[in-house]
Amino acid sequence: MKKLQKIKLSGVEVYPIIEGGKGIGVSNGQTAGAFAAADAVGTLSGVMPPARDEEGNNYHLEFSGKTRKDRSAEIIQHSINGSVREIKTAYKVSGGKGRIHMNILWGIAGAETIIHEVLKQTKGMIHGITCGAGMPYRLAEIAAKYNVYYYPIVSSDRAFTALWNRSYKNVPDLLGGVVYEDPWKAGGHNGLTNKENPAQPEPPINRIISLRKAMNKLGREHVPIIMAGGVWDLKPFEDWIDNPEIAPIAFQLGTRPLLTKESPISEQWKEKLLSLQKGDVVLNKYSSTGFYSSAVKNQFMTELQERASRQIEYKEQAEEGFVVPFFYSKHKPQVYIRDKDYLKTQSWEASGYNKKLITPDETLLFVTQEKASEIQKDQTNCKGCLAACKFSSWSANPETNYSTGRRADPRSFCIFKTLENLICGHDIEQELLFSGHNSYNFAHDPLYKDGNVPTVKELIDTFISGN
Repeated sequence: MKKLQKIKLSGVEVYPIIEGGKGIGVSNGQTAGAFAAADAVGTLSGVMPPARDEEGNNYHLEFSGKTRKDRSAEIIQHSINGSVREIKTAYKVSGGKGRIHMNILWGIAGAETIIHEVLKQTKGMIHGITCGAGMPYRLAEIAAKYNVYYYPIVSSDRAFTALWNRSYKNVPDLLGGVVYEDPWKAGGHNGLTNKENPAQPEPPINRIISLRKAMNKLGREHVPIIMAGGVWDLKPFEDWIDNPEIAPIAFQLGTRPLLTKESPISEQWKEKLLSLQKGDVVLNKYSSTGFYSSAVKNQFMTELQERASRQIEYKEQAEEGFVVPFFYSKHKPQVYIRDKDYLKTQSWEASGYNKKLITPDETLLFVTQEKASEIQKDQTNCKGCLAACKFSSWSANPETNYSTGRRADPRSFCIFKTLENLICGHDIEQELLFSGHNSYNFAHDPLYKDGNVPTVKELIDTFISGN
């Protein structure tokens, strides 16, 4: 096996290993600092770091705002304060070695404000900004203002070329790298578009080569591509190293740092990772962001799948195929459904799923009264954490009166609630567990034999050696 050699990232020579940023406190100052201390690149998340007491215990945020707009402002300010806290921790833990980056979703509310304010308060402590979950056109100009490197996350050469032509060409020298995130294998939110089939994964090699060709045409042949999603060890990528069609290349580890001594996740969560089998992580489109995402199939995910299966199309007026009158609420006018769907409704209602909710796609969703109350309560209590939320129909845009203009979608969920519950130690079976599709390797990799949990340094040393 080839041994990884250092390359230049964010201005210095480091090992081409980058921690993948995971929000709501999973990638924090301790993990990022440990990566940097090992002469690699640590990445903490600027997406709503958890509230933490003096003993270091996470607790649920308390909000005073009575409106979504007010609560959104609170969560933005909290993200700024928490990110500054974690960057200072990472800088201290790093001992001045490696590089420290911050990851932020372009699709969260106040993303630009958070980046600006954090960079103002952490000069000299942070070296790069990684950004995805959208098209972060203004990332380059923000980076230029604070003289830090920027790292867009893309899933195709088309996306990078669009970003370059729109704005990145104006700040070429601070483009530290381009993160190619495999939209079929990466954990968390994925960049699948309508042009890709979620059920037919494409090998990353051809897409990586296309990205390198696009970058070379723009004079960025010296800028590293960072392979993210599906990276477990170097064996599948040995031929990529020093390959002129691809290099320079770096590798992002998103899932593996979850199972390290520095990782802040619960012991229950770590034990779950060690038990996963192939196929236990599923690609789905339930996220309130509207993006595809990859998560562990636990009770939380199973409930979402079963909930989505209990829906039927309806029409407000009778038409061909939709001729059966149906009253979904005693306070609402009747609608029309298919004859074949009527028997389904009777079966669902007999099983206790007798509350009907309307979706944005002209379907009726059948849930229990308890689940309907939970959904409606969560929608009412929306914290405005996203720039646009399909679950609550919140939008951070004042020009649209803080609404997406679409009906709230009861097939989704409050992403802030479940991720905060998770980092605060709630039952992992009842919450969203983002994970990469290669996480089943925890159960078979010798590094984790007999339940061993390595340090970040041990993980990086193993990865560098090619073992």
